[in-house]
Amino acid sequence: MFAYKLSTFFVIALGCFMLHRFAESRLVQEEVDALEDIVKTMGSTYWKFNADSCEVEAVGVTPVTAGAENHIECRCNNGNISDCHVVNIRLKGYSLPGVLPPQLVKLPYLQAIDLPYNYLNGTIPREWALLRLTFISVLANRLSGEIPKELGNISTLTYLSLEANQFSGVVPHELGKLIHLQTLKLSSNQLTGNLPSSFQGFVNLTDLRISDNNFNGSIPNFLTNLKNLSRLEMHASGLEGPIPSNISLLNNLLHLRISDIKGPSQPFPDVSSMTGLIRLVLRNCNITGEIPSVVWTMQNMEMLDVSFNKLVGKLPTTITAKRLRFLFLLGNSLVGDVPSSILREGTSVDLSYNNFTFQGPAQPACRENMNMNLNLFRSFSGLNSSRRILPCTETFSCPLYSNCLLVNSGGNDITIKENSTNFLYFGDGGVEGGVAKYYINGNNYWGLSSSGDFMDDNDYQNTRYIVSLQSSNIPKLYSTARITPISLTYFHYCLENGTYTIHIHFAELQFTDDKTYSSLGRRKFDIYIQERLLLENFDIEDQIGGVQKPLIKSIPNVNVTNNMLEIRFYYAGKGTTRIPHRSVYGPIVSAISVVSDVKSCSVERKKETVRIIAGVLGAACLIFLMLGILWWKGYLPQKCASRKNTDLPNGTFSLEQIRGATNDFDSANKIGEGGFGPVYKGLLTDGTVIAVKQLSSSSRQGNREFLNEIGMISCLQHPNLVQLHGFCVEGDQLMLVYEYLENNSLARALFGNGGNCLKLDWPTRHKICIGIARGLAFLHEESRLKIVHRDIKATNVLLDKDLNPKISDFGLARLHEDEKSHISTRIAGTIGYMAPEYALWGYLSYKADVYSFGVLALEIVSGKNNNNYMPSNHCVCLLDWACYMQQNGKLVDLLDETLQLEFNEEEADQMLKIALMCTNASSTLRPTMSEVVSMLEGRMAIPDTIPESSTYTEDLRFKAIRDLRQHERSQVSSGTTGHTFCSSSTSTHEFCGINPES
Repeated sequence: MFAYKLSTFFVIALGCFMLHRFAESRLVQEEVDALEDIVKTMGSTYWKFNADSCEVEAVGVTPVTAGAENHIECRCNNGNISDCHVVNIRLKGYSLPGVLPPQLVKLPYLQAIDLPYNYLNGTIPREWALLRLTFISVLANRLSGEIPKELGNISTLTYLSLEANQFSGVVPHELGKLIHLQTLKLSSNQLTGNLPSSFQGFVNLTDLRISDNNFNGSIPNFLTNLKNLSRLEMHASGLEGPIPSNISLLNNLLHLRISDIKGPSQPFPDVSSMTGLIRLVLRNCNITGEIPSVVWTMQNMEMLDVSFNKLVGKLPTTITAKRLRFLFLLGNSLVGDVPSSILREGTSVDLSYNNFTFQGPAQPACRENMNMNLNLFRSFSGLNSSRRILPCTETFSCPLYSNCLLVNSGGNDITIKENSTNFLYFGDGGVEGGVAKYYINGNNYWGLSSSGDFMDDNDYQNTRYIVSLQSSNIPKLYSTARITPISLTYFHYCLENGTYTIHIHFAELQFTDDKTYSSLGRRKFDIYIQERLLLENFDIEDQIGGVQKPLIKSIPNVNVTNNMLEIRFYYAGKGTTRIPHRSVYGPIVSAISVVSDVKSCSVERKKETVRIIAGVLGAACLIFLMLGILWWKGYLPQKCASRKNTDLPNGTFSLEQIRGATNDFDSANKIGEGGFGPVYKGLLTDGTVIAVKQLSSSSRQGNREFLNEIGMISCLQHPNLVQLHGFCVEGDQLMLVYEYLENNSLARALFGNGGNCLKLDWPTRHKICIGIARGLAFLHEESRLKIVHRDIKATNVLLDKDLNPKISDFGLARLHEDEKSHISTRIAGTIGYMAPEYALWGYLSYKADVYSFGVLALEIVSGKNNNNYMPSNHCVCLLDWACYMQQNGKLVDLLDETLQLEFNEEEADQMLKIALMCTNASSTLRPTMSEVVSMLEGRMAIPDTIPESSTYTEDLRFKAIRDLRQHERSQVSSGTTGHTFCSSSTSTHEFCGINPES
C-alpha cells in the first residue's frame, strides 16, 4: 500500500515538473516580434501567436479561413527552454495578399518555408539566400519576375517548388549548384530559354517537373544523367523532341510523363530498363512504329497513355502487366482485332480514333455488361462515317435526319427561351464517368466520347467529370459543365448535309473572381471542328474577361458532309493543374448548339419522305418553270417574278424597274458578255445592287438554258452558289436577276488584261479553291436535288467583294438520280474541261464535275488558262503540261510566277496533287468532292502516289483539244471561222455534241 502511494506521488510530481518546465519554454522575443512583422508583410490582418506553446491562434485576412492550415515549429537549443527558435513556417490556403517577407532573415534557425495557396505577389527576396533553408514552397501564388540567381547559394536546399506562379525569363544556371536538391517544381510559369546545362549536377534529384512553360530547344540529353529521378514531368514545356534515345538510363523512374512536344517523328523510346514504372505517359509526342512488347510485361504499370501519336501494329494477345488499370491508345493507327487480353474487369481502356478490324456484336469487345470502361468510338476502319461512331453495330441507316443539335453539358434536359422561342437542350448529366466513356443518345442521334484520368487526385472511381455551381448570378444553362482530362468529343450523326453555325457555351466554374488563390487558375485547351484545329490555347477567362460569366463562342460556315458532325476539345498540357486543388485542368463545356444556316431547328423523316420531299421540291421548281413559260407566252400578266426571301427585295419586278435599275441597259453598266447574252449591273430603288442577264427570245438555245437555270438555281441555296433574285419574261425579253458580285469572274481575276487582272495571293487562291469544292460537294451530295453542273470553269465562278467564290451559270446543269451510275446524255460544255468519258461517249456523272474542278484547280495554282497554254509542241494544254511535269517530278514549277516565293509550299503541293487526282482519266479513281474538301482542309490524307497516265488515257483526255487545234488551223487556211456554242457563258472553245438527249 505504501509503495502504491509512493509511486503515485512520484508520477504527480513528475507531471507538475514537466508542466512547469513547458510553461517556462518560450520563443525568444526577437523572433516573436519578427513573426508579427513577417505575417503583416504577407498581408495578414489578423495575428495572434502564443509564444509559450509556439502555436498560431489567429492569422489571415478574416478571423476564420475555412480549409486553411498553419504550423509554426519551434525547437530549443540543447534542451535550453529559454533558447527556442522557429525552424518551420507553414501558412497554407490563407490567400494572403502581400509579398514574400525579406524579414525571414530575422529567423536565423529557419529551415522550411511553406507558403502555398496564397495571393502573394512580387518575387523571391534575395535575402533568403542568407538562410540555411532545406525547404521552399510558394506553390500557387502570383509571384513574378525572374527567379533570383541567389537561390543557388542555399546549398542546404533539398526541396524547391515555384509551381503555378508567373515567373518569367530564363532559369538561372546558378541553381545547378544545389547539389542536395531532391525536388524541383517549375511547372505552370512563363519560363523561357534552354534548361541550364548545370542541371546535370542534380545527382540527388528524384522529382523534376517543368510542364506548362515556354522553354526553347530540344529535350536535353543531360537529363539522362539524373540517375536518381523517380518522377519526370514535361507536359507542354515548350521543349521539342525527340525524347533522348538513352532515356532508359533513368532506370529508377516510377512516373514518366511527357506530352505535347513538337519536333521530328521518333520511334518509341527505350523503356526496357524502367521496370518499376507506374505511370507512363507519352502523349502527342510524334511517336511512330509499334508499342514495344516489353511495355506489356511491366508488373508495376498502372497507366499507359500513348494517345495521339502515329503508332501502328496490333495489340498483343497476352498481357502480363497485372496492375494495368488505365490504357489510353486513342488517336493512333493501330490495327487488327481487339484482343481479350485488354478486356479486364475494373480497367479503363480507350481505343477511339484507330483502325482496328470491325468487331461484330458477338465478339468479346462488344459484349454488354462488362465491368470495365471501354471506348470504341471511331476505333474501326473500313466503315462509313455512321458505322465508325456506332461500334459493334452490324448495319445502320438513319431513319430520321435533323438540322440542329442542342446539348446541356453536365446538366439535365432544360428548356431555354431564345428570341421568343423555346428550345429543348438535351442533358448528359446522367452520364457518369468519362475516363474511357462512350455514350450514345439513340433517340436523338448524338453522343459523346470522353477520355483520360485526372492524375494525382487519388480517385480511381472516375466520377469527377461533371462540375456545377449553384449561383443566382449565372444562367441555369451555365451552372453545370462537363470536363475532361484529355479529350472530349460531342458528335451528331443523321444530320442533314449543309452549312451550320456552331455556338459553344462556356463558363469557368472552378475558378473564382476575387482576391484569393482560387482566382489564380489558368485553363487552356484546343477546339477542333470536323477534325480541324480551329482554336488553340483557348482561354475562357481571357475571352470573357472574368469567371462564372457566360461566354458563347460562335463558329460559322461549318460544312457537314456524310451527315456527321464532330466537335472535339483537347487538353494540350497548358494551364495550371493544382488550383484551387489538385487535378483541376482540361476542357470545360457548358452547352453546345448547332443550327442550320438555312433551316429552323427540326427533325425530319428521311427514308419514308426523302422521295416525297424531292418530289415536292421538284414540283415547286416545275411550277416555277411553268409560270415562267406562261408569262413568256403571254397567258399571265407580263411582269417579272422574284424569289420569296426576306433578305431580297419584296414584290415583283417590271421591265420598267429593270430598265430604271440599269439606266435602260446603258453600255456603261455592262459588266460581261456570255453565250446567253450581255450582263448589266443595276441598282434598285431600295439600294439593292443586282446583276441582270439579258437574252432575246429568238435564241432557241438560250431559251432552254434560261428555263433550266431558273428550275435549278431557284431550288438551291449555299454560300458558294450565286443567288438568283428573280427572272423576267416580257415580250421578247428574257432576263435573270442575280445578286451582284463585286469582283466579276475568276477568269477575269486570273487571266484578265491590264487593270482587269487581280493580284491573288496564295491564301486567297487556296480559299477560292476550297469554296468551289464546297459548292460542288453541296450540289453532288448535300442538296435535296442532286445536280451535275456540267460547265465548271473560271468564267462560271464569280467573286464577291471578299473574293469568296460563287458558282454560277446553271444553264447546262442536269439532275442526277442516286441509283444511276451515270446519265447518257447529249454532250454540252467546254472542251478542255470535259471529262473524257463524257466528251467521247456522253456518260455523265458527278465525276465529270470533279474532272472540271481539277482543271480549274490547276488554273488557280498556275494562273494560266488550260486551253490557251501550250508550252511546247508536245503539250496541247495546261493539264497535258502538268502530267508531263508530274512524271518528271517538277510539279512545283507549275506555280504562278507572280506568287514568287510567297506561298505555302505544302498547301501548293497538296492542291496540285489533288488536281491531278481529280483529272484522272478513269472516273472511278477520281475522289468525290466531299473528299476533295477534306483533303484541301487537311482533314483527310492525300495518297502518296498519283496514278500515272498512260499514252492511251492521255489520248482520251486530249484528243478533242488536238482535233480542235487542227480544225482551227484548217479554218484559218481556208479563211472561215466559227464555233457552235452550247454554254451560256463565254469561252474560247465550246461546242454542241450531236448525241440526242435521252
